[in-house]
Amino acid sequence: MSEIIVEVKDASLAYRRTRHRVSSLKQTAIDTIKKRMAYEEFFALKGVSMEIKRGETVAVIGRNGAGKSTLLKVVARVLPPTTGRVIVRGAVAPMIELGAGFNPELTGAENMVLYGTLLGRTPKEMRGRIEAIAEWAGLTEHLDIPVRAYSSGMVARLAFATATDNVPDLLLIDEVLSVGDEDFQERSKARTETLMNSGCAVLLVTHDLNTVRTMATRAIYLDHGAPKASGKPEEVIEQYLADLHR
Repeated sequence: MSEIIVEVKDASLAYRRTRHRVSSLKQTAIDTIKKRMAYEEFFALKGVSMEIKRGETVAVIGRNGAGKSTLLKVVARVLPPTTGRVIVRGAVAPMIELGAGFNPELTGAENMVLYGTLLGRTPKEMRGRIEAIAEWAGLTEHLDIPVRAYSSGMVARLAFATATDNVPDLLLIDEVLSVGDEDFQERSKARTETLMNSGCAVLLVTHDLNTVRTMATRAIYLDHGAPKASGKPEEVIEQYLADLHR
């Protein structure tokens, strides 16, 4: 029996948003102080439950705003669920918002150690991998430069190379990534496919239904934050497309 890497149990995530329309920041401050602001809860996720076993690739599909990326962030433990439970076992490689954990004042080498530590590796382990990661990312000559001087492409390459430097227990992918120039894109796609075929658990968010058909072992269709279908990729895609064309 395959090891369960991810367990999501009846998870919901709610944001509080104001229903009170005001004409200025000053009026907002006054109404807040006087407790005249009216709020309502907006559920980005509603009652999501799923399991992902080692070796499975689960794809999440749905319209824009359906809660796909929110689910990914909840599983990545970037956002805590409002209700329910999320259990993740083992090391995670999150390919979402690459470079979001970087400190712009630190150098590329220092950010590698910081980012790797955030992903659950030890500082000693990361310091031993700096040269290899930088070489793969094509950033060897920029290691001692503060990241604030990097281009957005360089930041993404550094983050991608660091996140994918070892085989995780869980790989989280928000869309198929296009990082850097054409050569780097090809290498990043090849490395992503290698990780997906390594036996780790994969949670993939994508609008590319062909990717779902060819790579996923199971699919989940989210609609307004709630799971509408789950099962074999082709069957879930069929229901999603039927809803799209209504």
